[in-house]
Amino acid sequence: MSFLSRTIRTSSNYSSLSTRRLSDLLSDRLASSPNPDCRNYLPLSIRRLSDLVSDRIASNPNPNRGVQWVFLGCPGVGKGTYASRLSNLLHVPHIATGDLVRDESSSSGPLSKQLAEIVNKGKLVSDDIIMDLLSKRLEELRANKTGFILDGFPRTIRQAEILESITEIDLVINLKLREDALIAKCLGRRICGSCGGNYNIAAIDIKGEEGRPGICMPPLLPPPQCAEKLVCRMDDTEEVVKERLRVYHDQSEPVEDFYRVRGKLLEFDLPGGIPESWPKLLRALNIDDPNEKQSAAA
Repeated sequence: MSFLSRTIRTSSNYSSLSTRRLSDLLSDRLASSPNPDCRNYLPLSIRRLSDLVSDRIASNPNPNRGVQWVFLGCPGVGKGTYASRLSNLLHVPHIATGDLVRDESSSSGPLSKQLAEIVNKGKLVSDDIIMDLLSKRLEELRANKTGFILDGFPRTIRQAEILESITEIDLVINLKLREDALIAKCLGRRICGSCGGNYNIAAIDIKGEEGRPGICMPPLLPPPQCAEKLVCRMDDTEEVVKERLRVYHDQSEPVEDFYRVRGKLLEFDLPGGIPESWPKLLRALNIDDPNEKQSAAA
């Protein structure tokens, strides 16, 4: 396969990206090619480059399906927040396995009591239970080819292998945040008992020291109608939060290597709160936010 074909094949995973971003990606890869013949493509216009990508996407066995992405990261890092925002931006369903588990544990189903005990102790739910819940949701989406953005799964190598056997993953986004900020974020999480909205009352302002950059994350406060209805998640205690982080480091970090060797891992260090991190994450993903453009034009 030629260098250009491989380049276009890689770019076809990002069919949701803007024409300009796709052209920049192709131009960068062509310019860095050790093959002098590839540089002959550099004078091509943006339109021609996008046509090449469009042709490659058109030959994809699943030309109409949405992106199939995974968010990794420690508990409380913000996987759900950023996955939800991308879900809305790209019009792709957001699947949070944590929500699947909590919904099942609060139901009257046969697994409810067992799951409630596991969640309250900060333990990991078994692969069999997670796969049962997740498979049902993926099956609902498969017929419509809507794609998905998944967060909270996989958390172990076995889960990653099972997921790989049942569906294709295009990209894995690994969010990172220093641990002291993570703990503060988790302890500040609140949910509106009425509308279900997620908020955070923690005002994080950690000074940089010993070469480590500081970080400032303002609280994500609720609107007035939700302010008196906030509740804590039962599993958001300091003891449980630290246990979740320990379990994550012991069992889940190898998943990063699983996707890294497959060339699907994008690592992103959160520089601060949502206002600072969101536009930088979009740039890392080569996605244009139309809302941001409208704000700039206004």
